[in-house]
Amino acid sequence: MKINVLLVLLAAVLWGTTGTAQALAPDKANPLTVGALRLFIGGGALFVYISLQKNIDFKSIPKMPLLVSALAMALYQPFFFTGVDLTGVAIGTVVAICSAPIFAGFIELFFYKRFPDWVWLLSTIFAVIGCVLLLQSGEEVTFNPFGMLYSLAAGGSFATYTFVSKTLVAKHPPDVVVALVFTTAAIMLLPILLTSDLTWTLERSGAISVLHLGIVATALSYVLFARGLKGITASTAVTLALAEPLTATLLGVCVLNEKISVIASFGLVLLVMGLLALSFKEHIKNARSHNVPCVPTSREPFYL
Repeated sequence: MKINVLLVLLAAVLWGTTGTAQALAPDKANPLTVGALRLFIGGGALFVYISLQKNIDFKSIPKMPLLVSALAMALYQPFFFTGVDLTGVAIGTVVAICSAPIFAGFIELFFYKRFPDWVWLLSTIFAVIGCVLLLQSGEEVTFNPFGMLYSLAAGGSFATYTFVSKTLVAKHPPDVVVALVFTTAAIMLLPILLTSDLTWTLERSGAISVLHLGIVATALSYVLFARGLKGITASTAVTLALAEPLTATLLGVCVLNEKISVIASFGLVLLVMGLLALSFKEHIKNARSHNVPCVPTSREPFYL
């Protein structure tokens, strides 16, 4: 397993702690405000960190990809929480999280002219189906077309952030890229913070919650994610990010004493299978190639 894969998986595990952290926050904590706060604290912490380093050339980072990446991350917050509000937690989360790998596949195909390999395709199918089953809920399903669109937009935003960020970290330090992207995204969401009630952050549980979300589940996790991006494809990284709901489910069972159904358990197994297959993709492809006889050909490989 590549170190890059481990870094992305670790980032997804840290993202999976956000639900538990929010659940332990005061009741007055608004999800949209929490989303804006995590960007503000995480981006601010990273900006202070890179400002203390020497020989950092901020001017060399291209402005347009930086703005696109920051906008995608900033839009993810309201898109996701609005979709969840209109369709319910289960449906909104499933559509947002599970649509991201599909968007990633289309982006790689149409914008980068690369068709994701067969291991990615099978792993993503297993992981997405597993994620859908894992996040299934007994709550009443509310089909709201606008809510679905918001959730899809959230998935598209995360996929877009991943692809644009990969182009940035390919030539620039990941820590600097993440710091500038999240600081810019936090500035974009500043109106939300200025119009929100933040008194709950003064309570002990509220302070611990937002600090964990900002420092651990945002600053640290996205730095790990960006470093992992340097060695794997963006579409692979987006699918590996499905380790987030896996972590959230396990924390819900172990920390919040939540129950897990038989169907959700089966989904958990499928999700783990998909993530493991993708994590050991090179070993699987090499094993298959060793079992397939070599046929000489003069043609170059065909790429879409």
